[in-house]
Parts: sequence; structure tokens; C-alpha cells
Amino acid sequence: MSLHHSDDPRLWNLNAELGLLGLRDDALTRREMIRTSVLGTAGLLLTGGAAAAATRANPTVVATAARPAKAKSVIQIWLWGGPCHLDTFDPKPDAGNDYCGPLRTAIPTNVTGIQIGESLPLLAKQADKYSLIRGMTHGINGHETAAYTVQTGRPSGRDVFPGVGAVVSLFKGYDAGYKGLLPPYIVLTELQGRFSESGFLGTRYKPFATGGDPGASRFVVEGVVAQGISDERQRSRREFLHRLNTFDRAMSSGDPRLAALAQCERDAYEMILGDAGKVFDLAQEKDDVRERYGRNTFGQSCLMARRLVERGVPYVTINYKGWDTHKQHFPIMRRKLPELDRGVASLLQDLAQRGLLSTTIVWTGGEFGRTPRVQWEAPWNGGRGHWGKAFSALVAGGGFRGGHVLGSTDPKGEEVTNHPVHPSELIAGMYDLLGIDPEARLPHPEGRDVRAIPNASDGVREPGRLAQIM
Repeated sequence: MSLHHSDDPRLWNLNAELGLLGLRDDALTRREMIRTSVLGTAGLLLTGGAAAAATRANPTVVATAARPAKAKSVIQIWLWGGPCHLDTFDPKPDAGNDYCGPLRTAIPTNVTGIQIGESLPLLAKQADKYSLIRGMTHGINGHETAAYTVQTGRPSGRDVFPGVGAVVSLFKGYDAGYKGLLPPYIVLTELQGRFSESGFLGTRYKPFATGGDPGASRFVVEGVVAQGISDERQRSRREFLHRLNTFDRAMSSGDPRLAALAQCERDAYEMILGDAGKVFDLAQEKDDVRERYGRNTFGQSCLMARRLVERGVPYVTINYKGWDTHKQHFPIMRRKLPELDRGVASLLQDLAQRGLLSTTIVWTGGEFGRTPRVQWEAPWNGGRGHWGKAFSALVAGGGFRGGHVLGSTDPKGEEVTNHPVHPSELIAGMYDLLGIDPEARLPHPEGRDVRAIPNASDGVREPGRLAQIM
């Protein structure tokens, strides 16, 4: 995070204060400070402070959203690009080779009557912990607009609405008394770039993207862990910084601005060297636990997500790329489906064993499904295209019931035939479990009356509770 290009005035003030402290370019440049992670982390912390200040200016934002909650956190596993429902949660073994290809077997789960794709044997053993929504639909086949609709519940229009993570950050983050040093909305490991996650709520509700790779020997988190710099060297640099700070030592009256800067620095170093930052150190986990999740980026991201909700982070997104399989679909699925199976099954099991599943929603899905009929013809040669008419989602924990299926599709998976579910309905259900009133007002920059969940006047079907699975 570079402070030179930030639009947060508090960060500009921090740059000015550092100038007062004597940190001239010929002593220790701001660029070098960013490389030590101190300013990157401090900027992250100051952004959270800005969000808290906004609440004091508009306390009714949170007050209108208070209601009983079953869930405290959400782990969103975003299958970036759109997974095929036939290969995962809605298999059609009788549809034939043109629809199933080589993945033609459905396997039973530990819940009588529920079957899933053959490549998900570990998840099959956990079906009592999750529900499958097989009637997801919106009819959109473009990545950007479909991703926007699934994550906001709204059609595209003149406003850019915030996604679920930003709304949860508004109502469950700093504005609602969240005290953690860790940001309330974290993305592992990179933003999609499909749309603005925070929408009109602005940058204070934008997620913190970790960067790095949790599956690497050291998880290099942006602004927290500096590549190639040991903890001892970080401590030495901190001591050097303090020796340069002659201005602060000369101030006997205790200027409140310097006190705020000093607290920010202490919090930043708590993230870099203290207990708060250790949440990102996966070496603290036992080897057998890490192996169970899978020694790959996705598996270790699932483990990292568990550690974050364990620390009270309200919203964590895992952006799992690689599901846009127009070509070479089945070879790619042979690799990705076992990763998905291992990571999600281990996450559900781990959360349940630690007593966290009852308060943590796990939401797995993508922006749409894929064409049920395999595109064997050139140039696709065995690929699947985009399919917004029918797709699936897995939901677990936080008040969602396990061992249920909601909705169904026709024998070839092309159309929803029973209980269609629009993304806004799923989002409304999650908000309800989180204690966020779907009728709560969002702070629109033009003062418009905007609710957390859209209704018929917004161009979507009136959302209802997903009573069968809640």
C-alpha cells in the first residue's frame, strides 16, 4: 500500500508527521519505510479508523441494522470464472456423454438421497454439514455483470452497489464496534477486478487483499510481511527510527497528533511483530493439519480463512481462480475438483470440531454455471461456456441447515424446474443470519433511500427467506 497515492487525508497527514520527525530522503526514505511494512500496515490501520469516524458522524446507519444474529462471520469461497454445476453439486449421470463427458458418475453422500459429483468424495462425507442450492439463476452470461449480480443481489445500473463483504464490513466492522487490528473484510489473495467490491460505500469499506501465497514457505502478506527481511531486522529498523525521532523527544507537552501517530506505529508493529500478525504464520499449524487441507494455494487459503474467523474477522473471501474452462475443461477439472474437495471438506470439518461452524457461514459458488452440453466442436474441443440460467451454490454453518437440497434443474441441468433462487434471496438469507436487517438503509452519497436488499422496485424479484434451509 503506497501512501503517496492514497485518497485518505489521514495518510497524507501521516506523511507530513513523518517529515516533522526528521525522516528526510537522505536519512530513511518513505519508500524504504514502505519496504519495511510499517507505513503499509499503518495506512491499513488508519483506514479502519476513518471508518469508525464515519459511524460517529452517522450512528443511525448501524442502529437500524441491529437484530438477533446466529452468525458472526462469513467465509466466501468464490469459484472465479464459474464452476460447472453438473460436475460438482448437481450431477446428471443419465444425461449422456454430451453432457457429462468423462465425469459421468454421481456418488452418494452421508445423507440419504443426496448425490454429488464423483470428484468430490471428501465433501460427500460432510453433506450433513451443508445445504445445496441447485436452483440458483439470474440468466446473465457475462462475467462482470454476473459477478456483480451474485455479489450484490442487484442488476447493473447507474449506481455501483456494494458487495456482500462491504455491507457486512459496514454493519459488523469498525462502525459496529469491531475492535480487532485485523481488517474486518479480507480477501485471499487478490481482488477480482470484475467490479468495485465496496461500490458507493467508498474505499473505507474496500477489502484488504493479502497478496502473496499462503501455500509458499512464507506467506508474504502485503504491508505485514516483507520478503527477505527477518523479524530481528524489523526490530533494528524500528530502533533506528526511534533514534532519529528527536522532534518527538523534544516535545514535552505531548502533542495529540504525535500521540496518535505513536499509537498507530505501535499497532502497526503489533501486526508485523506481535501476536496480531502471527495469524498469517501458517507454520504455527501442525503439519498434519496443513496436509489435510492440501499443500496448495487454495487449500492453505481455506486454512488461513479458518484462522481469520477464529480471530473474529467478520468477512473473508477466497478468490479461487481457474474455473473459466472454455477449453480443456475436463483435464482442468481433474486437477481443480480434488483441490476444491479437499480444501472445503477440511474447512467444514475443522470449523465443526472447533465449535465455529455454528457461527460461521461458508458460501461456495461462482458467478454462474457452465453450459450443460459439452462444446466438443472446434475451437473449444471439449470445453464449457457460460450458463446463467441454472447453477448451484453450497452453503453451510451460521444458521444454515445441513443435509438439504433446495431447488432442482431438468434432467440435463439446463433450466431450473423447481424453486428458483435469485442471488438477492441468498444474500437476504445471509444478512438475516448475521443480524443485518435487509431493510436497513445504506449511506448513499446522494442521500437516496437505499436498502441493504433490493425489492421489486429495484428490478429483482422480492427476496424471501430460504426457510427450508435456515
